[in-house]
Amino acid sequence: MATPKSTMRDRSLTLFDLAPGKVVAGRYQILSAHRHGGMSATFLVQDAESNATLELQVFPAALFENTDQARDFSGVLEAWKRIESEAVLAVLDVLVRADGTLLFVTEMPPGTSLRNWLTENKQMSAGEVVALGTRLLAGLEAVHAAGQIHGDIKPHTIHLDATAKSAMLVDGGITSGLWSAKHLGDKTALIGTPFYAPIEQFGGESPDVQSDVYNLATVLFEALTGVVPWPGQSFLEIFQAKLEKRPPTMGSRAPELEVAPELEAAIVGGLIADRKERHANARVFREALEAAELD
Repeated sequence: MATPKSTMRDRSLTLFDLAPGKVVAGRYQILSAHRHGGMSATFLVQDAESNATLELQVFPAALFENTDQARDFSGVLEAWKRIESEAVLAVLDVLVRADGTLLFVTEMPPGTSLRNWLTENKQMSAGEVVALGTRLLAGLEAVHAAGQIHGDIKPHTIHLDATAKSAMLVDGGITSGLWSAKHLGDKTALIGTPFYAPIEQFGGESPDVQSDVYNLATVLFEALTGVVPWPGQSFLEIFQAKLEKRPPTMGSRAPELEVAPELEAAIVGGLIADRKERHANARVFREALEAAELD
């Protein structure tokens, strides 16, 4: 794998270097702080070369044990530059500084997160959920065809445009890529968010195609019903609930809601604990959604 280019500056970035008006890597002018990330600082920037407003995520050198880990992580992110889908946020640039700080540049995410949308509107109609799911699953097909895994699909990592009719996956590969770069092996601590993670990840399995399917099925269940399939106040409570072989019915979680059986079956097919019974991949899931008859 080719080593991504580095800015090769010896001095570490400081908060002063990331103040509005400052220029990073010789071309990205900081405009303002943007959405929050658990492992990075995120900014809106103006690209001097294209004049476009983009998003810059800064992963601090302290996140890594050494610069080799930072470069391993950058290699995962570099692979996302090859993914072309209207439903996947485009990765434009990945830079590793000499001190191990990693700069990750993408197009600007549209509108707002699905989490913010659900907080304001609670739930979507059946037609909106089918449209959301088929679009995002088509995006996942492109991700998986490129040999990549999103690894952390949840309402926070899905963005909607102002009309809520167009959706996009963001932050793909970051969580799983960090674990891989840190050389923790296939058996790791839980990656992702417990509400959206499949049972195998509670046992330390690395994310894969079917865990992405499970993540998105959980999101669609919540978008349609207004609640997650398995509630819980703790990691252990959620884990114990997910030990059931079959997911809860939508009627048990949202008694007032009437859902077409074909649509419920399509979504629940992505939530089955046994991977042999779960939708095998994004294409199978998408086709099941497209075939669902809506009342």
